[in-house]
Amino acid sequence: MKILVTDGNSRAALAICRSLGAKGHHVIVGDHHASSLAAASKYCKDRCIYPNPGKHPAAFLNFLEDYVKHFQVDILIPATDITTLPITEHKARFEPSCKVPFADFAAISRAANKVDIMLLAQSLGVDIPKSVTISSSKELKNLTLDFPFPVVIKPGRSRVLTENGYLYTSVSYAEDLHSLTSQLQQIDPLAFPVLIQERINGPGVGIFMCYQNGNPIAAFSHQRLREKPPSGGVSVLRESIPLDPIALSSAEKLLCALHWNGVAMVEFKRDERDGKPKLMEINGRFWGSLQLAIDAGVDFPNLLVESTQQQLKTNYDYNLGVKSRWLYGDFDALLLRLFKHESALQLPPGSPSKMKYLRDFLRFREKNMKYEICQLNDMNPWLFESWLWLHDLLGFGRTNQ
Repeated sequence: MKILVTDGNSRAALAICRSLGAKGHHVIVGDHHASSLAAASKYCKDRCIYPNPGKHPAAFLNFLEDYVKHFQVDILIPATDITTLPITEHKARFEPSCKVPFADFAAISRAANKVDIMLLAQSLGVDIPKSVTISSSKELKNLTLDFPFPVVIKPGRSRVLTENGYLYTSVSYAEDLHSLTSQLQQIDPLAFPVLIQERINGPGVGIFMCYQNGNPIAAFSHQRLREKPPSGGVSVLRESIPLDPIALSSAEKLLCALHWNGVAMVEFKRDERDGKPKLMEINGRFWGSLQLAIDAGVDFPNLLVESTQQQLKTNYDYNLGVKSRWLYGDFDALLLRLFKHESALQLPPGSPSKMKYLRDFLRFREKNMKYEICQLNDMNPWLFESWLWLHDLLGFGRTNQ
């Protein structure tokens, strides 16, 4: 089967490429760069270069539509938000000859709206952090919070489509009212509405699922052991854990209400005050730590492809205690922890000291430890990532824009 995977420079695309290529599928890797992480894999049979979807979404879609028809692609798999949203919005341009086994655009768009998804969660009885929504920075003067600082500032969407392409937003923290006011005033008006939430201290817990026309067929969970930045962000070391019954039930409620199809990640944080998982966000796409699920026995890319061919049964079994480490991401997090001031990092209470963080980092060999990018039977992606990382570290930046 001929399968086109987008966003070749993402870790998710590499995991998808390796999974499906090992199953004998003809994997084509697409990206707007001439070279990419997944395209370096031995499992990539062909590659294509498309217009940058973040800057030229219309040209990107036109290119993909022509490409899948000309090369008779059977399945199209977007790997990041920036491609998942436009591709699912315009599914009709690819189907039925080329399948896009993802949820409908309305469901994915709603899931990506943090404000809307928190309201949905409340209506379903799913625990969320205490929150306030403001529509513009002008509402600050009348803002009243019934929870203490520090607080989390979350724009409603991670990506906002504008006339000039996509606007990228990020989560930030405020220690006091002055900091909150200053940060909100700096946010682009197009990024509103913005959620202001209490900061939940506790480990992150992810529930990762695959649905087939509204029915769950697979679920997986991991806990984040280290993140980049250390205050909370992308996981760089994570471990497979049993499915939390409350988090799983909450994820199922949300995805059922959204009439889900395909993969999704539902992120929680376990509140150390009461032990309950509190909803953080939903992403209707593959996730960066996908390789861990595959290593633990849940081959989500293969399940997604199989779901287009036959009816699958629900199976929530997988191996526990499997760890996955993104080495260069972990090293970036270490540099931040060692050389950036703790107040600037905004670390949660109970964070390890610098020396303990360093000792933990130096544990390169552990039982059930897998390295996400560096695999002995497919080393080129790690060599490519090493080249990119060194260029970024030395300040050269990427040369093949």
